[in-house]
Parts: sequence; C-alpha cells; structure tokens
Amino acid sequence: MSKVRKVIQLHCQGKSKLFISKYLSLSRNTVKKYIALYQMLNLSAEAIKQKSDVELEELFVSNKEPELSPKMKKLYAFFPYMERELKKVGVTKLSMWQEYIAKHPDGFKSSQFCEYYKRWGKKVNPVMHMTHKAGDKMFVDYAGKTLEVVDHETGEVKKVQFFVAILGASQYTYAESSPSQKKEDFIASIENALHYFGGVPAAIVPDNLRSAVTKCSRYEPTINETLQDFAEHYETTILPARAYKPRDKSLAEGAVKILYQRIYPIIKEEEFTSIESLNRRIWELLKEHNNKKLTGRPYSRYQSFKEDEQEKLSPLPLTRFEVKQQSFATVMMNGHVLLSKDKHYYSVPFQYIRKKVKLLFTSSTVEIYHKYNRIASHRRNMKPYHYTTEKEHLASTHQFITDWTPQRFIDWAASIDPSVEELICRILEQKQHPEQAYKSCMGVLSFVKKVGKERLTNACKRALEYDISNYRIIQKILENGLDSIEEEHDPSEQMLPEHQNIRGKHYYN
Repeated sequence: MSKVRKVIQLHCQGKSKLFISKYLSLSRNTVKKYIALYQMLNLSAEAIKQKSDVELEELFVSNKEPELSPKMKKLYAFFPYMERELKKVGVTKLSMWQEYIAKHPDGFKSSQFCEYYKRWGKKVNPVMHMTHKAGDKMFVDYAGKTLEVVDHETGEVKKVQFFVAILGASQYTYAESSPSQKKEDFIASIENALHYFGGVPAAIVPDNLRSAVTKCSRYEPTINETLQDFAEHYETTILPARAYKPRDKSLAEGAVKILYQRIYPIIKEEEFTSIESLNRRIWELLKEHNNKKLTGRPYSRYQSFKEDEQEKLSPLPLTRFEVKQQSFATVMMNGHVLLSKDKHYYSVPFQYIRKKVKLLFTSSTVEIYHKYNRIASHRRNMKPYHYTTEKEHLASTHQFITDWTPQRFIDWAASIDPSVEELICRILEQKQHPEQAYKSCMGVLSFVKKVGKERLTNACKRALEYDISNYRIIQKILENGLDSIEEEHDPSEQMLPEHQNIRGKHYYN
C-alpha cells in the first residue's frame, strides 16, 4: 500500500503518469488505475494518508466497487438519460451539462462532467467510441457462420446466410436467413429490414461485399448500380465502410456476436425444412433480444427505438423496390425492339428506328432508354414472338394497319352485301392467322371504289358459285367482265337423251 500512497502523493504534486511509472517501477496502466480510483472516490490526499493499509487495500485492490459519494451517484444516475439525449440532433455535451447543473447546482464543473461521462461510457461499454444520431445510419452485415435448412423430400442439407441490420442510435436489431449474398438477396434483406423498422434512415452502411460495392476505394467507392437504384427508390444514401476498418461497422459486428450467443445455440439444436420456418424462429428469438435491457442502462433496444429513433426515420415509399435487369438492342424497321430474354417485341416512337437503346426491365415493367432519356414504357409480356404496340409510337401509315381486325373487315363487307360478307369470312377462315388474310380482304373491299358495290357483289356471288375465295379470283372476274354474264346452267346437271349407245348400269354387272 505504500506504493499506492506514493502514487497519490506524486499525482497531487503534479507529476506526470509517465514519471510516476518510472520512479516507482510500476506499469503505466496500474498508475492510471490508482489515479482513476482516487479521483472517483473524491477524497483528499490528507484523507488517504489517514486511512490504514487494510482500508486502502479494500478501496484500491479488491474487486469490490468503491462506494460512491451522493454527488457521484447523482452524476451517474444522470448519464443513461444523457446518453439517449446525445443521440438526438442538435444535443451536445455542453447542453447536457447545463441541464445537469440546473438540476444539481452543487454538481461537477463541465470539464469534470465530460471526463466522468467518458469513463462511465468505457465502463458500461468498452467499445463505445462514437455517438450515433437517431435516424442517421443503419449498419448491415452478414454473419461469418451459416445456418442450415434440410430438404424435407431429399434430406439434402443446404447452407443459408445470416443477415443482420442494426440502427445506430437505438441498437434496435433485425435479422433473417437468406439464400445467398447475391445482389438480389442482399437488397431483399435490406428492404425487409426497412419494413421491419417501419422507416428509412438517412444512410445505409454495408460492408465492401460485391453486392454493394463494385470497386473499392478509400475515398470514392463505386456503388453497385442496382443498390444505387434501390437507395434512390427509398431516398437514402449508401455509405460503404472502409476496407480493413472494422470499427466503421463495429455496431453490426457487435450485433452479430451477440446474436451468436442468443440465437445460434438455440437454432443449432432445431431442424428446419424451409427458410420461412427458420426465419419465423429467428424473429421469435430476435424479439426477446430487442426487449432485453441494455448493459448498464434501464431501458431496452425496443424502448430506445420507440421513444427516440422511430419518429426520426423517413417514411417508407408506397411501393416496394423491384430489381431491374438491363439489355441492349437496336430498334428494327417496324418500330419495335426485341427483349431477348423473353423474345418479345415492344414498340418505341418511330423516330428511333435503327437507334441503339437500353432496356431496363423488372418482373412487371419494361422501360426503354435512348441516351439516358426514357422513350417508352410497357407492361412486361413474356409471350415469345408476340408484339406489344402503342399506336402513338407508329408512323401514320403504320397506325392505319394497327386498326385492322377480322371484325372490322366483316362489318365493312356486310355494309356492301351479304355475299361480300360471306366471301370475306371464307378468306379469313382459310388462313392460319387472321393477319395473313388482312391484305387479301383489303384488296377485295378496295374494288368498291373502282367498280362500285353492284359489280363487286356480282363478282363475289360468281366466286362463291365456283367455291373459290381469294383476292385473285375476284380480280380476274372483274377484269374479264364475268360478273355481268348471265348465270348458265351447269352442263353436268342436264339430262342426256335416251339412245342405243348408252350402256346403262347393268352393263357392268
């Protein structure tokens, strides 16, 4: 105990910790420990001198926590409230000291107040090193250890990933199992976390995995294009953690370590046949985790989230994000472009014929861009070799063709004569697809302007008599004037006169 007394004596004389350490042959950490305990006890050097070695050993060497003075108890009781308040935008240590000194006029001055808060923070949470503002950041990460799902039919064991997201200020945590760390699964997990929290933070902090960052850089990392689109949809920012700087995402890594202790041991003893059933179990245990009180604090993660952070999150958008895929193509002469994945054609304004365009498509929509400008948007249709066309996209001559339908030609023919209608119906029925007969129908009906309704009607009647239905027969009948010749009896229908040269049916018996 003589060295303890000497440490305190030299400290009161203004000697540095380094000098005391060398002079007394003690480690600097031991010197720091004795000085910190002396300051925490709030005793004078004279009071320390008067205490016996047994009393000093109890204060400085035993593992028992020294009994705090009433002044220190009030200070320590204020710190948990102060910690939560500092997470609010605009709140500083100085403003908190002013609030403290207003409640306790005999309290510590600002410098001592800040020093004691720093020590309290290290004691309660040794890795505490920065204060996160409410609603500011959400940290995301994958656990190093995977989980397992057993196929019910084959018994095959599949490895699945364990995703964790944590809000910086309240430490409110979300976790789920995910099929992989691929871009689509990574974004889906982040989106599920945002909906679990019920809002969007100002920034999302991921690790430098390929699904988030395509090119690492200490100053300007290149964000994955799809993740960037996701951030724009949710009106937030992606702030990747620096490579080889684990403290940038220490909250996420700390959350993973805690979940290793509270979730993994329980899940490992159970068997799951699907990711859905595994996630339901994870969420049950996660609820218990979020409702447990934080170490050294009188509140839980859930309470802190509800009271301090939830209202600071931005509202969720009305629709969920859909991952966009891209494809490149050249607009064809018919004003359509091919989406190669579905082998389906979509129209674009005819001015872009022969231009190279980019197609961005989701499960429900197809957007077409030319030089960063969107020129067309369609509902996605996955029928191969079919066309999706907007009439406004086509040139005037092409727009007329889009109005061709079987019923349009039938109605047009019926307005001329029933025989014309019957001929048009036969033409449409002869072709495998109605569009193949459109030009023939158009050609037949266009004869109205050249020869009039009466001649066209007679020509159709004559064609029907010969049981021939096409454009060419009508053209020949009209060119040769056969529509005006009176109907003749079919020679095959005339009865032959009786004469001796007719053998009769009995001849062949």
